[in-house]
Order: sequence, then C-alpha cells, then structure tokens
Amino acid sequence: MSVIIGVDIGTSVTKAVAFDREGTPLASATRRSSIMRLSGGRVEQDLDDVVRTVAEVVRETTAALAGPPTALALTGQGDGLWLRDAEGHAVRPAISWMDGRASDLVARWLADGTVQEVYEHTGSGMFPGCHAPLLAHLREHEPQTLRRAVTAGYCVDAVAQRLTGRVSVDASDATLPFLDPVSRTYAHAALAACGIEDQAHLLPAPAPPGTVLALDAHGAGLLGLPVGLPLTAGPYDLPACAIGSGVRDVGDGLLIVGTTLACQVLTDRARTDGSSEPAGMWLCTPDPDRWLRAMPAMVGTAALEWFLALTGTTTADLDGLLDRSPPGANGVTALPFLSDAGERAPFVDPAARGRLDGLTLAHTRADAVRAMCEAIGYAARHCLEAAGLTGTLAACGGGTRSGPWAQLFADILGRPVRIPVENEVGALGAVRVARRFLGEGPETKPQLFRTVEPRQESRVVYEDGYAAYRAALDAARARWGEAH
Repeated sequence: MSVIIGVDIGTSVTKAVAFDREGTPLASATRRSSIMRLSGGRVEQDLDDVVRTVAEVVRETTAALAGPPTALALTGQGDGLWLRDAEGHAVRPAISWMDGRASDLVARWLADGTVQEVYEHTGSGMFPGCHAPLLAHLREHEPQTLRRAVTAGYCVDAVAQRLTGRVSVDASDATLPFLDPVSRTYAHAALAACGIEDQAHLLPAPAPPGTVLALDAHGAGLLGLPVGLPLTAGPYDLPACAIGSGVRDVGDGLLIVGTTLACQVLTDRARTDGSSEPAGMWLCTPDPDRWLRAMPAMVGTAALEWFLALTGTTTADLDGLLDRSPPGANGVTALPFLSDAGERAPFVDPAARGRLDGLTLAHTRADAVRAMCEAIGYAARHCLEAAGLTGTLAACGGGTRSGPWAQLFADILGRPVRIPVENEVGALGAVRVARRFLGEGPETKPQLFRTVEPRQESRVVYEDGYAAYRAALDAARARWGEAH
C-alpha cells in the first residue's frame, strides 16, 4: 500500500499526516515551534528548532504505521528570509513573513514608485516580510550576514536541504517578489529596482515541476527512515491548501482562515502589466498554464486570538460570543489590521492599523468580538473580489472549525462555502502533488465537504456593513498615507 506522509511546516505548528491511496488519513502528529518576537517589529525563527519539529512529527507518525512510508511531501509557510550556508545551516535566525523591520523601507518604496515598478515586472506586490525589503535591509545593516550566505530561500526548501542535501525551491515560493510567473525566471529589472541586483546570486533557480528529491544519510538519520526515500518540497502552504481543498477549475477560489487570511483564485492567465493596485501575487502551480491569484491578508486568526485575549476570552468562547451578538454587532464596527507589519493584501500599507468604533456602555464584549470577526469577513470579501472569484469557494483553516464564524463568512460573501471534512488540507495537497510527481494516479475516493449556505435574512445587514467597511478603510488609508 502506498502511504505518503505530508508535512505542513506552519509558522507556529508543524503537522504530519500519513495518507493512503484513497486519501484517508492513517496517523498524524503535531509539534509547536518557537517564534521569537523582538523589538522593532522583528519576528524570527530558529531553523534547527523547525527541523526538530519535522523530525519529531515524522517519527511519531511513522511509528503508528505498519511500515515506513513510500515518500514524504513537504509544504509550509512562505515568504520571510531563510539564509543558509553551503551546508544548509542558518547564517542568522530566519526572518519570518510577519517581520516588520523593513516597514519604513517599504513605505519609501511605495512613495517613490519602486513597488509599482517591481509590480509591473512580476505582478507581485511587496510587503515588509518578503525577500526584497529584507535583503535590502540586511545589505545596509548586516552586510556580513549576506557575505556568509549562499542561499536566500524559504522555510520549505531550508528544511528540504537539511534532509536531502539539495537546494530545491518550488516556483510558488520563489514567486514573491522577483519571479516572472509566466517564464518562471527571475526578473532582474525587479532586483535592480530594489537596488539589490548584487544579491541575485543568492536566489536559487526555481525547481522544474516534477522534481523529486531523496533523503540523504543525514536526513534519513534524523527521521528514522531509509536513505533514498523520495521527498517532494512544495508547493508552499497557500497553493498546497488550494490543491488539498479541491480547487481545480478556473475561477474557483479558496479562503484560508488561518494565521494568514489567504484568499486565492485559480486562473489560466497571469497579468504582470501593473494594471491593478500593486498587491498580492500570481502563484505558480504544478501546471505551467495555471496560476493562483493570491491575496494573503495579514488579518487572520492571530488578530482574532489577540483580540479575544484582550477581552479575557479564548477561541473556546468564540461560538458563544458570536451567538450573543446579532449580525451588525449592534452598531460596533472594526478595522482588523493588527499586524506590526501593516497589511499586504489587497493593498500594501505598512502603516495599516486596527480600530474599534461605535462602542458605548450598553455594548458587551460579544459585540466587540463579533465586530472584529465581521471586519475579518469584510477583508476576505475585499480580497476575493480583488482576486477575481467567479466560481465555487472552498474554505479551510482553524477559523472554519467555528460554526458561527463559518456562517458569518458565508453570509458576508453571499455565497455557499465548501469546507473539506479533512482538516489538514495543506498536508493533503502536498501529498497529491507528490503522488503526481511519482507517477501515481489520483485518490480512489471522492473528497467530502460540508457546505455552509448564506442566510438571506443577513444579506442587507452585511451589504450595508461591507459598504461602510470599505468607506472606513478608504478614509483610514488616506490618514495612513499622510503619516508616511
């Protein structure tokens, strides 16, 4: 029996799930990894700690199987900057996609047209936690670090290098911000626009679709698996979740309600003409003529969890809080931009900040929490509209496990939301790609979903609420712009 272990290396949690040929999960394991939040909006991770979590979840999952898996399939967080030496060891702590140290630089690039120029070459926007501003920041503040580095990569390829001895960056990871998504080659004019063309040697060429690696002796020893076991590295978590959620037809989309509120729509044409606001990206998929128009907002479950803690509650209280406040939150409204790095989709502004309006002594914390959840729902609608959603919509991520919040998304979006029964769709998507690359056919059983239908009685409230949200956002963006 062909069993492949999918490993999803998240920002704070690493998960492994073993799937059989029918797509049935056989065993799983999770481990938390450490996130270092430092002064100045800096957010970093220890590569060795991340590799530890991978080794532990793979060993635990394998121990629950009848024998070793036939392959491993890696996916995980994207963006950030994972600098390594020739042996794959970190030359400094990895810089997370949540990092805000380069916020001022991105603000300058927005003002002087650099972001727009890069967008016209690649179709990708920029935000503080992506390669371009981070490399430019280190070039000024840590030039010795860049001199020690051989590879400027991402989480998935960093782990894969430690397990296989090879550098293999999936084209989806390489997309932002330098890749021409049509030719799948780096646009050197984009590097030049950022003043870092001298760092181009750090960027490994994207791996061709179908690339399969193999565990070397070191990786096999870490995982307790045979030398030579096949391993695939990518796509990273956004496209992997789309694949794992059954997004197959042009126009269909996916909403990921996770740390990132990631919205994606499958398309057969990538536009890099700079005709829209410079935000989001065109993510390459395993098919050379298909892309995902991605709008990964910074306003996901991390913002909600922080807000719940502020009100003395937790995610365990969320359903009850939402049930105790009606649609419209009794007039309380919010802007959900709580990341230190501001926002990156469907607009880029490092100065974006959150807000809560309309409170009186008559309101309850349930009203405040519902207002924040509704604001995140409005952000999702804004992103999906910008991404060009025309077909069906799937949803996944921890936030969809809340029935009332899933209902809120369906109501605000005004369309049915299909939620896969299998929770770990990132790992499943990675496994589906691995089976394809290994020459195996698709799963033998159809995927199961539960569908949340929008409620007609909430339509007017949320149409008016969305219009008010967009107006409030436009006014706030004007003020943020004055602060630059």
